[in-house]
Amino acid sequence: MTRDDPDAHVCVVACGGTIASEPDTDGAAPAKTGADLVAAVPGLTDHATVSAREVCAQPGFDVRWRDVIATAGAVRAAVEDGADGVVVTHGTDTLADTAYALDLLTDLPVPVVVTGAQRRLDEPSSDAPANLTLAVRAAAADRFAPGVHVAFDDELHAGRDVVKAHSNALSTMTSPTTGPVATFTRAGSRLVREPSRGVDIEPFCAPDGPLDPSDPDSVAERIPEVPVIHSGTGATAAGIERAVDADVGGLVISGTGLGNATAAIGDAVADAVAEVPVVIAGRPAGPTEPVYGTPGGAVTLADHGCRFAGDLPAAKARVGLALGLAAGVDRRGIDRLFGRR
Repeated sequence: MTRDDPDAHVCVVACGGTIASEPDTDGAAPAKTGADLVAAVPGLTDHATVSAREVCAQPGFDVRWRDVIATAGAVRAAVEDGADGVVVTHGTDTLADTAYALDLLTDLPVPVVVTGAQRRLDEPSSDAPANLTLAVRAAAADRFAPGVHVAFDDELHAGRDVVKAHSNALSTMTSPTTGPVATFTRAGSRLVREPSRGVDIEPFCAPDGPLDPSDPDSVAERIPEVPVIHSGTGATAAGIERAVDADVGGLVISGTGLGNATAAIGDAVADAVAEVPVVIAGRPAGPTEPVYGTPGGAVTLADHGCRFAGDLPAAKARVGLALGLAAGVDRRGIDRLFGRR
């Protein structure tokens, strides 16, 4: 059991989302700044000295690549300015995707903790104050420094592993393959497993590296389109054929079970891998690995030259492949990208 460090300086990097939204006649939308959020939860100062800076005011369902890159830059800048930890506030729809992207784009000596809310501050029983407080507590504790984490509903999850599992439940953030990194009570926190960076590849945004977060628009232009093609009952190859004709950068196949697909998709993949890298992900959780034969089985897909996403879901495999291609990662690097430390 460990307690918080009230002398730590935590910077809140605000990106919009439900946690920052306010109701309107046209529907709720992000309106609160990071400073507004900090002011709305005065108990934060019991756990750290807290400052705030803005990146964007996007709903989680409309986060752009430039927003992700700009967030990585803001996180790094906060650390360079002396922050002992960083909290990123974000919409929950793509919060898990951004957390994984930040794990790829940063490798910092302080905790980076992403959080959000399922209910706005003005709604009854809002989870915004509790989640923001939890994130600040985690960011103020140097025991969580390696990698990027997500703080939600009294749990801390690794950015690589966490997914949004329910559309509106307060306990929506979960890590189905690994479980949480830590749990929190009022008095302190308890490690469930050792925190670490979730990727086995050098960060794409090293100070002299190929993706420079100080120029998010330029970086965003380099990130290729990577569509997700879903396999399932009766799925055909039409989506793969359209994607290759559209000159996409790569493909992610959201397969079934251990990473299998229909025969039609398997046959199309045999031709597609000559044009673009193809990554196979499974569903809903668990590893992908070549076990089954037949035209769409994972053994056949591997023989065609497909890569496998390990236990990453298709949404995160798409994020990793797109950023990897933008950073110039080769096919061997793609294998490392989807491995686990």
